[in-house]
Amino acid sequence: MKNFNWKKALNYFVFLTLVASIVFVTVAIIRAPTAEEDALPFQRVKGDYVLMLLQCIIGVFAMLLPGLLRRRLDLIIPSNMLVLYALFLYCAIYLGEVRSFYYTVPYWDTILHTFSGAMLGALGFSVINFLNKTDRVPMNLSPIFVVFFAFCFAVTMGVVWEIYEFTADGILGTNMQKFGTESGIPFPGREALIDTMQDLIVDSIGALVMSALGYVSLKHQKGWVEKLQLRRHRRGHS
Repeated sequence: MKNFNWKKALNYFVFLTLVASIVFVTVAIIRAPTAEEDALPFQRVKGDYVLMLLQCIIGVFAMLLPGLLRRRLDLIIPSNMLVLYALFLYCAIYLGEVRSFYYTVPYWDTILHTFSGAMLGALGFSVINFLNKTDRVPMNLSPIFVVFFAFCFAVTMGVVWEIYEFTADGILGTNMQKFGTESGIPFPGREALIDTMQDLIVDSIGALVMSALGYVSLKHQKGWVEKLQLRRHRRGHS
């Protein structure tokens, strides 16, 4: 038990859960009726499972991505960052989509977007390192500039995600932007915009909180940012 690596076990658990969800959703699509008039009360039709399957496939790829980046780019990814990443995917895809937490748990989507904004803010500090080809934020850069870049990076990624959701909804007929109820009834007017605007606002709040923590860390050399930063292996070092 002393050699048990719970962080690695968590990653395997999330990965296998998403793979099992793909199998479950695929079987459900095959068995589900095509049209709503052929379905029983509260029974899903094939179209209802499209988003679920798409998210699970993306989730499996996302779980494989850190390992791919480590091999191809020779990256060092902090284990704490990997744990947060795996937990986020589990909560967003399995609990959110497969278990319908987005519809049954109040503010589930809002909580996850706030968390993702903070994670993207932390990733922004790593991007600065990569652009400057260093292992830590260069001392000649102003802390204000660094946190401003990290904040803008996180907010931009949040906007890119909303564009992806909008595109997927238009092409595949999904409801990623939650512009309608779980049964597919669209919300009217301003109500249909609420989910998207809430996502962007809480993305910004999460990024702002992480940027503020990053500023304190850089200004007073606390080392908080470094614990979440991605780094490259140094040549000649193990």
